[in-house]
Amino acid sequence: METASLILFAAFSIIHLYDSYRDNAEGRAKTKPFLLLFLLLFYVSAAKHLDVFLALALLFSWLGDVLLIPKGHKWFTIGGISFMISHLFFILTYRHHIHLRDIPLHLLLPAAVLYYGISLLVIRQIQPTTPKKMIGPMYFYLLCNSTMNLFSFVQLWQNRSAGAVIAFIGALLFFMSDCCLFLVRYYKDPEVVFRKHFTVMLTYLLGELMIVLGILKLMI
Repeated sequence: METASLILFAAFSIIHLYDSYRDNAEGRAKTKPFLLLFLLLFYVSAAKHLDVFLALALLFSWLGDVLLIPKGHKWFTIGGISFMISHLFFILTYRHHIHLRDIPLHLLLPAAVLYYGISLLVIRQIQPTTPKKMIGPMYFYLLCNSTMNLFSFVQLWQNRSAGAVIAFIGALLFFMSDCCLFLVRYYKDPEVVFRKHFTVMLTYLLGELMIVLGILKLMI
């Protein structure tokens, strides 16, 4: 089951990325509901000690994917809420490997300024062409993703292991994906992102996969 689910995840991801590269919205919609389901199945079958928080993070990521398929601000907002919940569960996953007393504030604070600053920069770029009611929630969402990344950074700093490195790169890719998604959805020139949804989904799928692989390696 472990190998089969990973192969299915890879196969559906390749098909989805191909349709994304061709900007085939109908094709993307057909494969998107299966992507995180296969990744979740892979994690559940591969984990020797199941982390319920990580499983829930993947589940809410899947739900977010499904909710983002329909067009419209309403669905985009609801999907974003689901992804915010997934970020919370990712944070709780990293918390298992973090000692709060040993958080390196001298490194964490500059990292926070960097992540939150990039988030603000993205919001400023899309603000002129985004409905006003969406600006605040979208910035808050990027702050949630940034915070998830900061926890992954602390996990890396304290563990110094291959698993922590892989998980951190995955979290970073997830952050890049969301920044690209906002630009594709609301920036005046969505072509600023290479092949639009192709880049969004490539960084997203690699990010989610690397987080899972990193946590699996950490728990060996």
